[in-house]
Amino acid sequence: MKRCAWVKEGMEAYHDEEWGIPTHSDRLHFELLILEGMQAGLSWELILKKRAPFQKVFHNFNPQKVAAMTDKELEKELQNPAIIRNRRKIFGARQNAKSFLKIQKGFGSFDAYVWPFVGGKSLINSWKTPEEVPCTSPESITLSADLKKRGMTFVGPTIIYSYMQAAGLVSDHTIDCFITK
Repeated sequence: MKRCAWVKEGMEAYHDEEWGIPTHSDRLHFELLILEGMQAGLSWELILKKRAPFQKVFHNFNPQKVAAMTDKELEKELQNPAIIRNRRKIFGARQNAKSFLKIQKGFGSFDAYVWPFVGGKSLINSWKTPEEVPCTSPESITLSADLKKRGMTFVGPTIIYSYMQAAGLVSDHTIDCFITK
């Protein structure tokens, strides 16, 4: 079975069952936003290996619980070898949770907020090679700027494009991938 070229051993289930599949779950949107921010400067393979510990640390990515985490709790997690121990990223997760909750309140859900950035349906690309897949798009640039304006951190255009791929706002499976067949 032919998959996208970036898929390494142990990443098959993520590629086959999650990546590029449109999500409408606010909890999953929040998880993917936080994990993509944690990936900055690192590899997605590493983040996937640390996903379960991150789920434990961040209360299964419940934004209300993450927003309520104290400085003491966050400081403790900076000693946790099972996760990425970057102070700005760990404290940024709480900041992003607070912004996420404000977006939910203002739009009814984060899902209702984010999908209009792609016209309400997944943008399906037909790339022949992995080299053709962009790191940003006009949509990721616009969404990134809006999230920053709303107080989020670690949401630059490249991180947001990766989030959009993960959440299925964009489908960037290459044309030789079995998913596109």
